[in-house]
Amino acid sequence: MVVLSVTEGEDKPLKYPDMFAASDLMLLNKTDLLPYLDFDVDACVGFARRVNPTIDILTVSARTGQGMPAVYRWIEDRALGADR
Repeated sequence: MVVLSVTEGEDKPLKYPDMFAASDLMLLNKTDLLPYLDFDVDACVGFARRVNPTIDILTVSARTGQGMPAVYRWIEDRALGADR
């Protein structure tokens, strides 16, 4: 799992491809800040998928809790051996 905060910029998957290539899940965090930033979510997802076409991507806000239930389900499914 790799966590990318929207404050870091959408190009991080291209700058650190090994980290994203080795991950099964990318958490796009701090999404509550998107209205205040110049961050292209679609470009970021595209860059991540260019590096790792099978990476799962979930958007979350650790501050508000938005998206966290999906993260918990993803972890639980993996722990139980469920298919993605």
